[in-house]
Amino acid sequence: MSVRFIAEVSSNHNRDPDRCLRFIDTAARIGCWAVKFQLFRLDQLFAPEALARNAELEARRSWELPSEFLPHLCRRSRERGLRFGCTPFDLDAVEKLRPHVDFYKVASYELLWDDLLAACAATGKPVVLSTGMADLKELDHAVEVLRSAGCRDLTLLQCTSAYPAPPRDCNLAAIATLRERFGVAAGWSDHTVNPGVIHRAVHRWGASLVEFHLDLDSTGVEWTFGHCWTPDAIGRVIAEVNDALAADGHGRKEPTLAERDERMWRADPLDGLRPLKTLRKGLGRGDAMNVCWKENCG
Repeated sequence: MSVRFIAEVSSNHNRDPDRCLRFIDTAARIGCWAVKFQLFRLDQLFAPEALARNAELEARRSWELPSEFLPHLCRRSRERGLRFGCTPFDLDAVEKLRPHVDFYKVASYELLWDDLLAACAATGKPVVLSTGMADLKELDHAVEVLRSAGCRDLTLLQCTSAYPAPPRDCNLAAIATLRERFGVAAGWSDHTVNPGVIHRAVHRWGASLVEFHLDLDSTGVEWTFGHCWTPDAIGRVIAEVNDALAADGHGRKEPTLAERDERMWRADPLDGLRPLKTLRKGLGRGDAMNVCWKENCG
């Protein structure tokens, strides 16, 4: 089993092209499989009456990613060996992204919008769909829309749409439900910033893809919400997950390469003393084998 990690930049880029590139470089450094941005225009994201009555929403106009950044972000991702993905929030964004992205990500809040799902699927590119807030009836419909429109590579992410999300509300067991019900890859979209939740998602529930929100230095516009990881913190989790998966081994009970030399230092069956007599024969008086007796006491 292998796990793919996606670094979600969201709006933490602060509309700074150099900062965007630093996100990509950082994602590659900490062991991610992909980096993902979001492409939205506020007037096509929120209804006019919502914008008119909510100054906080209107302020998010400065969070928009300039579309002219896309070719540069795509190129840098390829140079760093990363997949480049993006979340479109309107139909025009789907087309703008088509020449650049390796996959589309559909956010939980857009799961009910059939036209957006169908537009992403019709490109023939892989689709990752977050399932926060959805029930099974809504998911059945969304998956049918995607498949009917041509999606052949679908990953579903269990997600709790709270920022941050309390671990008790994560329902990680739904990862298995998604995988078994729809016969697709299933994973976890993290808003907890809790290492234990990610480990549990992977090692207990078999998440094959983990998405997390990343900030470089606590200055991104979404940092104060409490759902973003720092590079060092998530980098440790990624390394731990990879080490843990490597530790599974092949399952055959046999000596490992790391045990090769130690096998000779076992107690001999004839007298119960260490090392084996075959090794003792090669030990002369005053032999300076640089043996660390402490390490050979088991």
